[in-house]
Amino acid sequence: MVVGTENMAADKGGEILKPRTDKREYRRIVLKNSLTVLLISDPETDKCAASMNVSVGSFSDPEGLDGLAHFLEHMLFYASEKYPEEDSYSKYITEHGGSTNAYTSSEDTNYHFDINTDCFDEALDRFAQFFIKPLMSADATMREINAVDSEHQQNMLSDSRRLRQLKKHLSREEHPYHKFSTGNMDTLHVRPEAKGIDTRSELIKFYDKHYSASIMHLVVYGKENLDKTQGLVEETFQEIPNTNKSIPIFPGQPCSLDHLQVLVKSVPIRQGHKLTVSWPIAPSIHHYEEAPCRYLGQLIGHEGEGSLYHELKTLGWATGLYAGEADWTMEYSFFNVSVDLTDAGHEHMQDILGLLFRYIKHLQESGVSQWIFDELSAICEAKFHYQAKINPISYAVAISSNMTIYPTKHWLVGSSLPSKFNPAIIQKVLNDLSRSNVRIFWRSKKFEGQTDKTEPWYNTAYSFENINEFTIQEWVQSAPDVKLHLPVPNVFIPTDFSLKDVKDKDLFPVLLRKTSFSRLWYKPDTKFFKPKAYVKIYFNCPFANTSPDAVVLSNIFVWLLVDCLNEYGYYARAAGLNYGLSLSGNGFELYLAGFNHKLRILLEAIMQKIAKFEVKPDRFSVIKETITKAYQNIKFQQPYDQGMSYCSMVLQDRTWPWTEKLDALTHLEAEDLVNFVPMMLSRTFVECYIAGNVEKNDAQSMVKHIEDVLFNDPKPISRPIFPSQTMTNRVVELGTGMKYFYHQEGSNPSDENSALVHYIQVHQDEFAKNSKLQLFRLIAKQATFHQLRTVEQLGYITSLSQSNHSGVYGVQFIVQSSVKGPGHIDSRVESLLKDLESKLYKMSDEEFKGNVTALIDMKLEKHKNLNEESLFYWREIKNGTFKFNRKDEEVAALRELKKEELIDFFDEYIKVDAPKKKSMSICVYGSHHLKEMAADKDKVIASPLIEIEDIVGFRKSQPLYGSLNGWSQLKL
Repeated sequence: MVVGTENMAADKGGEILKPRTDKREYRRIVLKNSLTVLLISDPETDKCAASMNVSVGSFSDPEGLDGLAHFLEHMLFYASEKYPEEDSYSKYITEHGGSTNAYTSSEDTNYHFDINTDCFDEALDRFAQFFIKPLMSADATMREINAVDSEHQQNMLSDSRRLRQLKKHLSREEHPYHKFSTGNMDTLHVRPEAKGIDTRSELIKFYDKHYSASIMHLVVYGKENLDKTQGLVEETFQEIPNTNKSIPIFPGQPCSLDHLQVLVKSVPIRQGHKLTVSWPIAPSIHHYEEAPCRYLGQLIGHEGEGSLYHELKTLGWATGLYAGEADWTMEYSFFNVSVDLTDAGHEHMQDILGLLFRYIKHLQESGVSQWIFDELSAICEAKFHYQAKINPISYAVAISSNMTIYPTKHWLVGSSLPSKFNPAIIQKVLNDLSRSNVRIFWRSKKFEGQTDKTEPWYNTAYSFENINEFTIQEWVQSAPDVKLHLPVPNVFIPTDFSLKDVKDKDLFPVLLRKTSFSRLWYKPDTKFFKPKAYVKIYFNCPFANTSPDAVVLSNIFVWLLVDCLNEYGYYARAAGLNYGLSLSGNGFELYLAGFNHKLRILLEAIMQKIAKFEVKPDRFSVIKETITKAYQNIKFQQPYDQGMSYCSMVLQDRTWPWTEKLDALTHLEAEDLVNFVPMMLSRTFVECYIAGNVEKNDAQSMVKHIEDVLFNDPKPISRPIFPSQTMTNRVVELGTGMKYFYHQEGSNPSDENSALVHYIQVHQDEFAKNSKLQLFRLIAKQATFHQLRTVEQLGYITSLSQSNHSGVYGVQFIVQSSVKGPGHIDSRVESLLKDLESKLYKMSDEEFKGNVTALIDMKLEKHKNLNEESLFYWREIKNGTFKFNRKDEEVAALRELKKEELIDFFDEYIKVDAPKKKSMSICVYGSHHLKEMAADKDKVIASPLIEIEDIVGFRKSQPLYGSLNGWSQLKL
């Protein structure tokens, strides 16, 4: 039974607004317990999903129990009265091809999952029990407090989290914004216990008080028709208790006058300087159709010529700028401008602030422009109506979050369609960006030893000083005289949304054109029917990756290309035509994706910049400084990331340690790049993939243009590469029956977390073995998480994943821990493998078939958009495998697979004493466990245990798998 029903279709007054190209059906219902639900029917979907948004978050944490709302989010995953087996919800979702997650924000907690379509009914029922009768067992309480604490330990070295908490710390103590939202061992166990408070009892009280159907919003994304889904939802969710609770409101502003007109200097973890200027403003959510902050963010954050960022960049002071609304609720909000500073910019902080306030004054005096708003509105309308489908789980989460805030009509739209031009509303927010209520946060390693205060939760060192309007006025007056002005009209805004008449309905990419210079793979859009295209171009340059010096120079070349394109290309990105350049393999890649109408114009502009590439010494210095800091910051990676990086270094031939690249960079100057670029481009092969709303002749014409620019000049920039110059990606073949170890101290002495990457190398790309490995991973994934994280509490980051190094497949167990060292964790993985062996042997035929069916459903999942499809095909092209029908072939192998064959595969390659096993444990030691490293190394005494002392030396001494992308890649 429902209280209210509302069928909604696009383009009917007062009903839901949806994209013109959206064929899905929507219905709003309200259950008898006052739960508001949006039903979505998508007959084409291969995944179903649900998201429940509960309008209570960390702002509701009781006094003295910071993090309780977040802790509750963790606890609801454990078990319920109806399904009492611990972790059975996550187990069911994972084993049926799905994923599950949740997050806690200031005023909301959102729970969500997706799953294969044939298992949706039971998954929904299990999900509903979170909100009907969860079991928050005493046994699980302490373990999950440990998990929350482990999560916080992982976050301790995040500069963005540290800055966010510092902003909260410098606010009114009586406002909930001031709170510490994550929680840790101290707030959830030590302090409460000292006061005689039982955390579990408080948790149950919190749940009973706040979790009411009246403040919940549910999105259910299904394959069935709306009537059938409605019946399922009514039956499943109507038992959620309703206490008629209203959504909590937290009136008042976080900042008093004491927290305004302040300059806060803080010390970050990573290298780099950042300036964040923040103003409290009235929340623009109350005027979301007028979009004042979006309008102002577009102008202050613009990167075209005459913009604030362009001038700061020209002066050599900034490498990035962002402007927009942040940290908002219905009661308060902030408008932030963040600038990434160069070393020179750090020394000119006052000038930068002076220019910012000068530009704001210019905007205030010049008034609000109708044409700028209309342009913004046109861009947003095109993006909305021609938006690509995304994962159902992401879609459901976005909408359930919107349902609390927006009227039903705008649940799908949210704030994405500015449509009402109101200069007064924009001007009011603009006037709030004043010198009298500003908060300035300035962070830099250069402030080490110059601070006198410490933020209590993240131990961030900082200092605090007041500044007045007169000081800022002096900065404005003394700032350099630059020509700041409004942007010009955007020539990249698409106006032609027509679809090409595709005569060839090719299922897979076809080789449309090949010469000694290039090769073109073409895939017209036969599925998505959007006026969009995807273009990928790989410039294979043999000289780009011959040494650390060459890699670094190639990297600087790519960064400088991006740098010199930015003022022009920013307009394209703003208009929904994205592009990017990146170092890749043995050269560099260019991609363009978005509206196809003006894509060719952008491509030609980029090719012109490549052809006329010029090294400007001042920009070289800025980019060199930026890349230097990026290399230096690698040592602050999470320990598990370090472990994965070491694993790749051991396995992947012709890769260079970041320490060598940093050393090479130190000695390079602009003249080196001037000499290098012509040589790098002198031998090139261009691999192209063009897909989407592009006709054959246009695709061929684009590639012909690229050839003309590079190869067809009397003095060509490039010539075809020789067969002997073909660079291949090859992988070390580990010794059969051997177990390798690499022990290494974590690169950040301040990080107490350790990590293990336990890698098992299995085989080179082959459909039957691929399917067996993927099936093993599906069966073992949740068991791994449950045992190592839930039961043994080894660490918040715990996973089992499939690895693919240039077509060589394997599995890797990854654990990051602050409680146990890598040696102990490695022994627990070995023990887990024995448990998995038993699990496989005992698996019933029915369970086996269920797992096979789940994996087949996952493999047959259709691509949801052009980008997703293109990335799949591009991987096959780039890797030289060209197995465009990979999914169908692997499904065919799965249909023939017998349980005994899977067990034989496990016994042969994966189990502890498998005869063909090839494994390697990468052990990264944090400060807590560093003293264990010597003893762990001493245990590696003789074959089959082998210690890797020198990664590069070891790699050079080992045999390599044959390459999958040899000369055939270029053969005509």
